[in-house]
Amino acid sequence: MSTASAEAAVPAGSGDPRDRFLPVEGGQLRYRDEGRGPVLLLVHGWTLDLDMWDPQAADLCGELRIVRFDRRGFGLSAGQPALANDVADIDALCRHLGLRELAVLGMSQGARVVLAWAARAGTQVQCIVLDGPPELDGPATDEADVPLQRLRTMLREQGIAAMRREWAAHPLVQLRTRDPRARQLLATMIGRYPGSDLRAEPQGTAASAGPVPAASTTAPTLVISGEHDLAGRVTAAAALARRLPRAEHALIPGAGHLPNLDNPGAYNRRVAAFLERHRTTSS
Repeated sequence: MSTASAEAAVPAGSGDPRDRFLPVEGGQLRYRDEGRGPVLLLVHGWTLDLDMWDPQAADLCGELRIVRFDRRGFGLSAGQPALANDVADIDALCRHLGLRELAVLGMSQGARVVLAWAARAGTQVQCIVLDGPPELDGPATDEADVPLQRLRTMLREQGIAAMRREWAAHPLVQLRTRDPRARQLLATMIGRYPGSDLRAEPQGTAASAGPVPAASTTAPTLVISGEHDLAGRVTAAAALARRLPRAEHALIPGAGHLPNLDNPGAYNRRVAAFLERHRTTSS
């Protein structure tokens, strides 16, 4: 079956008129396409969805075309989560929207997706932003800071509500900001995470992706860390920036693992300045 060219009907549960739905092989993607100008594609992290980028869309749509989507099995997208599916879905979304050149930003687990896609996208990628990346040369199941097996067991034995509560208390999803809007946004996203990747067999799921070679791209790259992110994440980000041929590392002050929510002003300025230096055309 080929990717459908027409958008799907809006399913139940989507109350935002900005939402669009694209049928893809084995699933359906919720996405939003807002603003005008050079394209920035945003790829969310684990248990999150496209709504995590609300502060970026609100601030940057005046100068950029912001495209964001729910990865399969997250938010309101349907289908089996897997790194290969995520890469294919970016291809499908780019074809559907006619995106020929773009910048891409991947957060946490989304950094794996972005680098895997960029390795095959060639000159379509103008530049890359990697936000809070894990150690990319090892399989995700070995990440010491994400207790996937414990969460998988809790989901199986105690249910999705218990698993969500456990994850919501984890250091990687603790906000520094006291902004109630950011806190409610994060709680809403975790509260609708369906756990479909944890229910699946570990092999081949998005949460158990294999190594992504750090030298898989020569595109200009900005690696971002919240200054209060876990020490291992900041170390991994700095090491990745040193290994990539055209990379720089930036710390976002007053922020943890979710700097786009903790300090959106500083985050947006840093990303916008980087894109301004490296973007060349509009799509």
